Amino acid sequence: MVAMARALVCLCLCVFLYEVRGSYIPQDMNRTIQTLLQHYISPRDRFNGRPVFSRELLSGRLETKMLFLGGVLDTYEKLIGQMLEQLPTPSPQTEMAQSRGQAASPASGARLSSAGTDPSGDVRTKLTYILGRVRKLKTSGFQEQERLLQRLQDLQEIKRDNLIVQSKALWELPWLYEEASSLSESFRNQRRRRRHTRPKTRPRV
Repeated sequence: MVAMARALVCLCLCVFLYEVRGSYIPQDMNRTIQTLLQHYISPRDRFNGRPVFSRELLSGRLETKMLFLGGVLDTYEKLIGQMLEQLPTPSPQTEMAQSRGQAASPASGARLSSAGTDPSGDVRTKLTYILGRVRKLKTSGFQEQERLLQRLQDLQEIKRDNLIVQSKALWELPWLYEEASSLSESFRNQRRRRRHTRPKTRPRV
């Protein structure tokens, strides 16, 4: 069970590292992820051909990619939070270091490790740093996607066996169906116009 959990964590971190363009990843973040990968799993088990996040949606439209990556960041926030909860209780020295703000930088994690403190405290420092980077990107560029994901999650929690909900949903269906039909038609027309305006390649002589 522990090995499977570590493999999942490693794959998630690998995808996050290599799916985002390298020029946007700070060097400190890159080094921190590499250090965490060494802690969580061996290189032999890391790349087993089964990624956690599919790349299929990353080849779609911009809106689709933004929504998908917003969900990916939200998943990472929860996953890294779970990783932090699974670590042993930090020692008083580690708690004091984190309260002073050392967890905000991976360099502080290196200082903790070299000082001979609890290794789990060093991992906690690095995970806290990565979590901060993920949250910063999520709040700065994916707030609209986060709201949409929350609304989609709310749809999954609708009480489908409730008679009042069923009757109200039937009442709301006509205008929602109209909205969906209109949007679908607009999307098809947009794609059709793009095909017609696409420049034709001239045959070679």
